[in-house]
Amino acid sequence: MEFFKSAVASAISKGPPFPYTFGDQVDVDTSIWTLYAGIKREDGSSCSIFSFDVSANKPRLPMARNAVKKLRTLRHPGVIKVLDTVETESYIYIATERVFPLRWNIKRKSMSSETLKWGLFSVAQTIKFINDEASSVHGALRVGSLYTSLSGEWKVGGFEVLSSMKDDDAIIYNYGSLVPDAGRYTPPELAKSGWDAIKRNPLPAVDAYNFGTLIFEVFNGEFLGADQAGQTKNIPQTMHASYRRLVNSNPKARATVANFLEQGRRNGGFFSTPLIKLTESVDNLGMKTEEEREEFLNDLDRLSDDFPEDYFKMKILPELLKSVEFGGGGPKVFSVVMKISKKLRDDEFDTKVTPAVVRLFASPDRAIRVCLLDNLPLIIDRLSQRLVNDKIFPQMVTGFTDVAPVVREQTVKAVLTIIGKLSERTINGELLKYLAKTSNDEQPGIRTNTTICLGKIARNMGVGNRSKVLIAAFTRSLRDPFVHARNAALMALAATSDCFSEDDIANRVLPSLCPCLVDKEKLVRDQANKTMDLFLQRIRKFASSMPDTALPPASAVDPSTASAPRMSTPQPNEAASWTGWAISSFTNKVTSAAGEMQSKPNNAPASTPRSSSMPSPLESRRPDPGSITASASPLHRQAVTSPPLTTASSNANDYFEDSNAEEDVDDAWGDMEEESFFDAPSEAPKPSTKAAPSAADPFGDDGEPDFAGWLAAQAQKKPGAKPLPKGLSKPTNGRLAPATRAVSTGGVGGSGAKKVPAVAKPVVAKKIDTAPKDTGVDDGWGDGW
Repeated sequence: MEFFKSAVASAISKGPPFPYTFGDQVDVDTSIWTLYAGIKREDGSSCSIFSFDVSANKPRLPMARNAVKKLRTLRHPGVIKVLDTVETESYIYIATERVFPLRWNIKRKSMSSETLKWGLFSVAQTIKFINDEASSVHGALRVGSLYTSLSGEWKVGGFEVLSSMKDDDAIIYNYGSLVPDAGRYTPPELAKSGWDAIKRNPLPAVDAYNFGTLIFEVFNGEFLGADQAGQTKNIPQTMHASYRRLVNSNPKARATVANFLEQGRRNGGFFSTPLIKLTESVDNLGMKTEEEREEFLNDLDRLSDDFPEDYFKMKILPELLKSVEFGGGGPKVFSVVMKISKKLRDDEFDTKVTPAVVRLFASPDRAIRVCLLDNLPLIIDRLSQRLVNDKIFPQMVTGFTDVAPVVREQTVKAVLTIIGKLSERTINGELLKYLAKTSNDEQPGIRTNTTICLGKIARNMGVGNRSKVLIAAFTRSLRDPFVHARNAALMALAATSDCFSEDDIANRVLPSLCPCLVDKEKLVRDQANKTMDLFLQRIRKFASSMPDTALPPASAVDPSTASAPRMSTPQPNEAASWTGWAISSFTNKVTSAAGEMQSKPNNAPASTPRSSSMPSPLESRRPDPGSITASASPLHRQAVTSPPLTTASSNANDYFEDSNAEEDVDDAWGDMEEESFFDAPSEAPKPSTKAAPSAADPFGDDGEPDFAGWLAAQAQKKPGAKPLPKGLSKPTNGRLAPATRAVSTGGVGGSGAKKVPAVAKPVVAKKIDTAPKDTGVDDGWGDGW
């Protein structure tokens, strides 16, 4: 093979220029020609090259030259198209359009009966032209002289003995018997009397007989000899009568190919098929009237899937696309385009169909848009991600807001088809924006389909806003008045349950599901129970893995704070009821106050304000080093001073701290005035801007008892009242003197106060008689208290 190519190249270099490159050899065993695949150097297009070696086939050289001459001069759509020819003393080359031997398909029986009829119809038209218009005889009509083009059309070749009957010395008379396998295909009259008998019989008789043998060969695979002529095996029933007339042994009684063609084209004839009608009318599709176009579309609908793929790709498809874009072909034509496109290779689809699809998405025709959306699943895999995201989707979004509901609905459904081709930015931005609009559409079916769509594209959303979007959309759909919209929301929630965190499920999803449990529709109630069970199982599983408590273990508590008052925390050994542990906690607070009091440093923050229903003691300054605080009893100390700030109490204050505690309490509990036992401290007290407390309201400063101010007010009411004892005089800052502290002097009637040095010494708790002692001085205590 390589040697032959080098020899051909050498011969070409010595002869006229031949601007074609030889490719692989195509096996042709019944021709004087050797067929090669070729490439035209000028544009790289494919072609075929028929090569004749003069030295090897010199007796048949006149036949080769006759074929070159007839191919160059005989022009017809059914004849192989010649591109160029070269003839030298050693070779003859004919460059033609790319063709393939028909024998390949016939041997493999790869063509349907409708395609075979279509091919025979094309050949009959060509032979009729040769016989009638060209007044010639082909003389070598058989499967071996037929080829198929890139478009699948049958082309007539084998013009080695094609002769005009006007020539007295036509080549067919002398070389007809030299055609390969001539003995099998020669008509009976020529086999008996020689090829000169052509002159004595009708001109079309030879080609009519050979066309009859061609019919048998096409439907049966091979013609072995004259004994098979007239047999109807595998030939369509409607063709039997006309076929037998073609192979009549009497040449004068034979039907011509033109007659055969006419009988086949009659209404209901064997050539009256949708495929043949389509091929006859496709060239002027844009010029047809409305009625003719409708008939054409009906023929398209009747086409089966076994149509000749190559012909539709090369011939029908371009014409159909033109009709859809510019000729008003409409959705019906586009459906056939999609049917043909399924059998295109990816490169062919990108070249022929993709540009038209992109242009059609910009068309304002709603029927075309709906047809495009319906057929999108057939072509989406052929479209690149960039093309869909940058060109098709921006045109497609106009359907979300179209006034026609069918366009909006089909657009929503098409999202599932293109979602894999969209970028994350497009999905989380523009797509969700439009789906938010269709979720509020006036059509309940569109709202329902939007919910279903969101459920199916949930995994394509961004992780950051997926849960937020889905919960907002589905919980809103749960309140939709359309029963199927609510049911779709429940199913979508169940299908996307793994997209939600446990906190979202407990706080947002489950509360929204509860109303559906008592929905008026049983369909919704049943689905709500299923969805609720699904989420509850997940919550229970999550809760089982949580710790029993978030409080730190007992061993981690500071020993110095072990005796701090508990903040209403139930103890295991206490009563199980809520009243039991609440009262126990309160009593523990009282008893745990026993011991020495700890004064607060000067720079320490003010104590937390307490409820006015619990009088607070006076707040003393820090004593000097070496001094101590003396008290009559622990209970009295607890009554007149706040408990020391401990770690536990600080934590408790932080836990209950609320900047709006006062307003919240007022709203929740009403006008309870000073009955605010459950008030929690909110913040440190600020300098009071209120007026001095009066006798009617002896507790100023937000409920802290102001004993000094109250006593001073009482004393001033009486004329000639004596000044208060030095220890009870009210300092300017509202605190006692730093070096002294007012303590009880002991005794049952002790009502005075004295300075006690701040010396640390143990104090024995004594029982205090709270009855005031009559000292002879009317200081107003009795009246006021």
